[in-house]
Amino acid sequence: MEQTNYPGIHRREYINIMIYIGYHASIAKGFYRAAAEAHSIGANTFQFFSRNPRGGKAKALDLVDISKCAEVLKENNFGPLLAHAPYTLNLCSDRDDIRAFAFDLLRDDIERIKQLPDTRYLFHPGSHVGQGIEQGIEFIVDAMNAIIVDDEGPWVLLEGMSGKGSEVGGKAEELAQIIQGVKHNKKVGVCIDTCHMHAAGYDIVNDLEGVLKEMDKAFGLEKIKGVHINGNMNELNSHKDRHAVLGTGSIGVDALVKVILHEKLAGLPFVLETPNELDGYAAEIKMLRAEIKMIRNETK
Repeated sequence: MEQTNYPGIHRREYINIMIYIGYHASIAKGFYRAAAEAHSIGANTFQFFSRNPRGGKAKALDLVDISKCAEVLKENNFGPLLAHAPYTLNLCSDRDDIRAFAFDLLRDDIERIKQLPDTRYLFHPGSHVGQGIEQGIEFIVDAMNAIIVDDEGPWVLLEGMSGKGSEVGGKAEELAQIIQGVKHNKKVGVCIDTCHMHAAGYDIVNDLEGVLKEMDKAFGLEKIKGVHINGNMNELNSHKDRHAVLGTGSIGVDALVKVILHEKLAGLPFVLETPNELDGYAAEIKMLRAEIKMIRNETK
């Protein structure tokens, strides 16, 4: 097995593997338009909100639109898509009504996602609001066990968080505890976020290998099924969730490219959640692909 001199790329046959890069897209005009727009700016995956991110309402699914979207994805070799739950979903709130609301949203979203092509669903674990991390995790696990009753259906991903306030999921061990608590967890995994990880104290800039080893020990890298690529407006271990556009903040582009190119994260959808409009996402995708091309040429 011939080795390369680039960290994370250990096999030369990995150099040409497909890289899926996208951004958080609007589906206000439908999935077909979102897919076509993504393709037009060089993306081959995208993320979207499963419903109103600040509320809970969801539009009826248009199966004709979804079918047209699926054709665009197939024709252009898109990778898996990510569906992001609304921010209002908090399974571990200290209020019964908020937990019940979150439960209903999660159950309904998982059913809706089944109708979409190759889509993985992710949600923020929530905030325990002073009840303590163990109580928060217990509430999340109980809800997931009531909803996920077999090993079928879409991947359901817990997003790793920055650990601000009473957030659950700022530590790999907390995500692992939730996954282990879910009886049918074959398709329960993790979506990591570079801004969140860095803010939570995981030094992906100077010790990416160490961070991945820690995550592997906690829940297994095979459970990572999506990655958010973001800069961090604050510093390492700040426990603040402020995404920065690429090239600014405390995570350089070089560090983010190393995440994307890491062999142990091969084949995952890498989605930008940077504070951008479409032209900004287009520029970031172009920049990332140029960096990747340069590194691949150097390692051939």
